[in-house]
Amino acid sequence: MNNLNKNDKKALFASIFASGLDDLNVMFLSFTLGSIITHLGLTGVQGGFISTITNLGMLAGGLFFGVLADRYNKFKVFKLTILVFSIATGLIFFTESINYLYIMRFIAGIGVGGQYGVAISIMGGIVPSDKLGRVSSLNGIMGQVGSIGSAMLASLIAPYFGWKGLFLFGLLPIIFVLWMHVAIDEKNITDRGANIATDKKEKASIKELFATKKLTHQTLALMLMTTVQIAGYFGLMNWLPTMMQQSLGIKASSNLWMVSTILGMCVGMLVFGNILDHFGPRLAYGIFLTCSMLSVYFFTYVNSMTSLLIGGAIMGFFVNGMFSGYGAVCTRLYPHHIRTIANNTILNVGRAVGGFSSVIIGFILDNAGVTQVMLFIASLYILSFVAMLSIPALQSKNYAKTGVTKTTESLV
Repeated sequence: MNNLNKNDKKALFASIFASGLDDLNVMFLSFTLGSIITHLGLTGVQGGFISTITNLGMLAGGLFFGVLADRYNKFKVFKLTILVFSIATGLIFFTESINYLYIMRFIAGIGVGGQYGVAISIMGGIVPSDKLGRVSSLNGIMGQVGSIGSAMLASLIAPYFGWKGLFLFGLLPIIFVLWMHVAIDEKNITDRGANIATDKKEKASIKELFATKKLTHQTLALMLMTTVQIAGYFGLMNWLPTMMQQSLGIKASSNLWMVSTILGMCVGMLVFGNILDHFGPRLAYGIFLTCSMLSVYFFTYVNSMTSLLIGGAIMGFFVNGMFSGYGAVCTRLYPHHIRTIANNTILNVGRAVGGFSSVIIGFILDNAGVTQVMLFIASLYILSFVAMLSIPALQSKNYAKTGVTKTTESLV
């Protein structure tokens, strides 16, 4: 990356760093939900719907800002997405009713859902396609750093200023937007593959993801893969500590388990990004999907605090190590003029559908047991593996030719 000019380096840094900011804001809910339910007198269903409506906002924002970014200046839209989720998060400070909170979380979700694909597209325009896997892994790692930062802020701020005070700190990213506005020349950011004459930005639309049968199959298969990705993540982070501690009788600190799992995720992302760039997506996803299936299943055999922490790190390595690869893959498989639309639509459909895995897992746990839950999660990775093999463009010989496509027809 040493050959990048200063303006591109700043834009690349901004697109990576912003992922930590949106995860930091989104995760505030995880550390305050109990307090919110008590303060507003909510039922469990009402409290759970706060997260659901955030995911729906992400889907809406991904679709809206994806089209907006591909039709107009990506960096301007990028800054707008950060402002949207930052201001909406800060306004939660004034919450006095559940309906107000729903509205603010939905708006915050719109900003977060839009930010991801725009950031990936900016990165894809600056970084050579054969290095995008490694760079996008940094994007994913920064998201995990944001989650850790959210936990630290919650422990430092909430005890003194309450749960509302924590959300007020969601305004901090506005300072970052001001820095971007002053320090980065948005009109002179490198955008590899851009060709205004052929892009026809004013016509960029979601329907182009389904322009032909082959392209429709590719889009739906990638949506299935991202759905499994999100479903596995939610199952891992939301349910496994409870299952291991309650059902298997292991008494462990959930904070320690989360730290070891997040560290495993970060290392997994770095390794996956390198394999993706050097050997292509089929080998990278083939290894990680297979190992995710096996690690989830064998996790049922943990029987001590030590094995819980080690198993969590190994499972995090494989289960979430793949996450950063979707941005790199979608950026290369779709034409330049719809790359933001592709990234935002595919990931946020996965978020919206995969987010329901927590409900399904809870149902299975209530009516069957831990083993059945693990078999369910493991089977999801088999479906994702089959979907991956069904995408011709992910074959090494085909994937090597992508990254410079200008038209939808060149993909089929």
